[in-house]
Amino acid sequence: MTGCRVTEPEVLPYESGAYVVNTGSANNGSITFIPRAGGAFEFDVFNAVNARTLGGSVQDYAEINGKGVILVDNSTAGQDKVEIVSVGTFAQLASLSAPDVENPRFVGAAGPNKAYITCRGTDSNAASYVLVVDLAARAVTKKIPVAAGAERVVAADYEAFVGNVQGGASLTVIDTEKDLVKEPGIVVGTNVNPIAVDANGKLWAYVLSTREMVRINPSSKTIETRFVVGTGNQNPVSISLSADKQTFYVVNAYFDPLVNRLRGATYRVLVTDTSLPPVPFISRVFSSIGTDPRTGVIYGGIAAPAGQFGYVLRYQPGGALIDSTVTAGTATKFVFRD
Repeated sequence: MTGCRVTEPEVLPYESGAYVVNTGSANNGSITFIPRAGGAFEFDVFNAVNARTLGGSVQDYAEINGKGVILVDNSTAGQDKVEIVSVGTFAQLASLSAPDVENPRFVGAAGPNKAYITCRGTDSNAASYVLVVDLAARAVTKKIPVAAGAERVVAADYEAFVGNVQGGASLTVIDTEKDLVKEPGIVVGTNVNPIAVDANGKLWAYVLSTREMVRINPSSKTIETRFVVGTGNQNPVSISLSADKQTFYVVNAYFDPLVNRLRGATYRVLVTDTSLPPVPFISRVFSSIGTDPRTGVIYGGIAAPAGQFGYVLRYQPGGALIDSTVTAGTATKFVFRD
């Protein structure tokens, strides 16, 4: 009888936990990793693995088919870039730079191994575009011109919806198979941005000018409901969808000059709701909020002054505080590793 060796699966260093995007200031953005089980966390994962900093503000991060896509905006013209890394290890695979990448804003999946990245161009007066990136080839394949002030991008079925913050009232619709803009767009309201697609396949957007959340049927392009989520002098500073896609977390805030910081509260809005609940879920302001898809634990970022450490508070799904941990700066997004 002969023995056989059982090969244990490789344990990746950043496999189970949360990536915390710290946009940063003065070109010092980074991504912190918080292990799900606790223990040591890594302030700047990219630097720890690749022996160099990202070299700019981190605008966004997303994972698509085993690749992590990091958007880096540098204050010096021509220094913006997109870093592509291997998820779980954060080892760099490729770097895309100017002139393809100019003022990158947000990234979203547009199909298998395909990323859409909204870019503003060289300055505020330049035309915006959506950069199409083949992640398998690690190369730019196209630039799709869109309305000025391009911002968030969310895909549903074979279409992507692009928002803007320069006075436009429509979501731009893009055919993700042909990488072409489809006319007409969806008129929603001035300064509209897509948020996410819920568990029922409905597209949600936020209209800055009216402080409304809007539910859209992405197939018929019709608006199904809309309601105000701002309260009094408080405006939404963060809206995110839970891991099960059934609940939105809306952070409403206002600036209090007496304490020189934001005050406000966080509300839980079901995808079936037609109004903002009268009672907050957590009476606290967060810079961003996210939910762990495995545990349902809620992560909330606490803003930090420039150059100082920030904090992340963790809550049970019911709202009870669990603990807190330090991050490299203000948390602007959470991306969870299963």
